[in-house]
Amino acid sequence: MNLVNCIKELYSENIVQLFSELYGNDETVIEKQQKRYEKAIHSFDENFPSREEIKIFSAPGRTEIGGNHTDHQRGIVLAGAVNLDVIAVVSFHNEGVVRVKSEGYALAEIQVSDINANSKDDGTTALVKGIMTKFTEKGVTVSGFDMYTTSDVICGGGISSSAAFETLIGTVINEEYNEGKASAFEIAQYGQFAENVFFGKSCGLLDQTVSSFGGLVSIDFKDLDAPTVEKIDFDFEKYGYTLCITDTKSSHENLTDDYVAIRKEMKHVADYFDCEVLSEVNEKEFYNTLPNLKKFCSDRAIMRAMHFFSETKRAKDEAEALKEGDIERFLKLVNESGNSSGNLLQNLYSDKTPTEQAIPLALAISKHILGNKGAV
Repeated sequence: MNLVNCIKELYSENIVQLFSELYGNDETVIEKQQKRYEKAIHSFDENFPSREEIKIFSAPGRTEIGGNHTDHQRGIVLAGAVNLDVIAVVSFHNEGVVRVKSEGYALAEIQVSDINANSKDDGTTALVKGIMTKFTEKGVTVSGFDMYTTSDVICGGGISSSAAFETLIGTVINEEYNEGKASAFEIAQYGQFAENVFFGKSCGLLDQTVSSFGGLVSIDFKDLDAPTVEKIDFDFEKYGYTLCITDTKSSHENLTDDYVAIRKEMKHVADYFDCEVLSEVNEKEFYNTLPNLKKFCSDRAIMRAMHFFSETKRAKDEAEALKEGDIERFLKLVNESGNSSGNLLQNLYSDKTPTEQAIPLALAISKHILGNKGAV
């Protein structure tokens, strides 16, 4: 669709209905999104003035509800896509180059003939190369495209702006050059590969899976090649609740070592039992072996393992509570999950900067506001 017609279409009945599905029925919100998309189209035109035919794509951020740090131990997670997303205006061509201009960032140019990993690549270039590599391995040929992106997924806010971007790139390539043949999970795998191998950040599959599938999902990662993903149909508004995300103005920039430490310590406990991950360890045996285990692992590693055992069961119970319409039990479990993350997993702030505790502060304020209602 050309630029002019695309802008007109933003205000059509069909697109208004689509926006209501993506962002909610509030007229003010829909109007805001119409203006946001129109601005993105104009920005695309400013950056790529020679392009006329465009397509628009969207990928959501995600929030983890239950199963905090259980995915990399092949546990169970309950998570949901949110109505904060990254959108892209794209024009496809045959010039052998991919150009990506994200709002607030420099233009990235990737030659489709050179998608090898390079330590000098910026984040955008690394992720695009990584995802293109996976499609190339599947025999998919990308001839080129120009893309402008803008995002309201809070960067560093814990709702996976990087996974949303990866899902976006994967979806764009899949729809245009692969006839949509890659499944939602394959697109998630390509995103994880790009982040692990090309961007150099160790991450599980949770973020990409939720962004790619969308909606509220329960995921069992027991089989990493084919995790069980179940959509949960639950209307929180029907029960008088809504999900609120607090922007603590924090950053994940210097937290990679802290993240890796959680995986490493959980893995250390699993090693004691000659297991690859904690989901393979017998919980009863774990507790019976604590005196000897304490000689092998740090106290924190043991507590983090304790968190895993309770948290992966709790994520499953949360999903069951929602399916049964038991909102009170669900909220109780969410609060228990938060307490376990703080007391046992201990991932609310970094040891490097112990006085900077934006997340504990936000939790404390939230509890003060809610009192005995809701969950944090």
